[in-house]
Amino acid sequence: MRSRHIALAGTVATMVAACTVFEEPPKEAPPPEPVVERAPAPPPVVEPKPPSPQVMRMIELDGLLTDFERLRRLSPAELAREQDSARQAFNQTRSDAARIRYAMALAVPGATGAETGALELLDPLVKNPAVPLHGLAFLLSAYIQEQRRLGSQVQGLQQNMQGLQQNVQALQQKLDALRSLERSLTERETAAPKRR
Repeated sequence: MRSRHIALAGTVATMVAACTVFEEPPKEAPPPEPVVERAPAPPPVVEPKPPSPQVMRMIELDGLLTDFERLRRLSPAELAREQDSARQAFNQTRSDAARIRYAMALAVPGATGAETGALELLDPLVKNPAVPLHGLAFLLSAYIQEQRRLGSQVQGLQQNMQGLQQNVQALQQKLDALRSLERSLTERETAAPKRR
């Protein structure tokens, strides 16, 4: 039986060997074509789109608010130079932004009482809601008016304080006069019993 198994295994091995396909030996591969490196195609030229009007307005607003912050920190001499520069820029361009910048330079606390001029500059923008910078002009105008109102209140309080100080001085003088009178009366009374 063992020989049968061996014979059967040999037959199966022969059959399997007969089923395999003989492949041709590999042919030599043709030499590779030389690789020509090409420069990458230049990127397409895309012209940037101009910013939308809303973006331009936001950039302009940001610049104006930054200027206001900067103006508030200037010394009086620097502020005077900045006011002159803003006036010249407004006279040259007559733009709404230059108008607001000039009004801000005039209305900054510490400026020499030019609030009326600033309000006159802002008036055309405040009255026209269709102007792009209307909101900022309105806000700045309200700020200036509130600043003026508070300034007059401070002035009124200072006058009241001066009046009160004068009253205090007058009362102090009366009190000093009464004390002097009391001392002189007390001295008379003490001096009078010694004479007796």
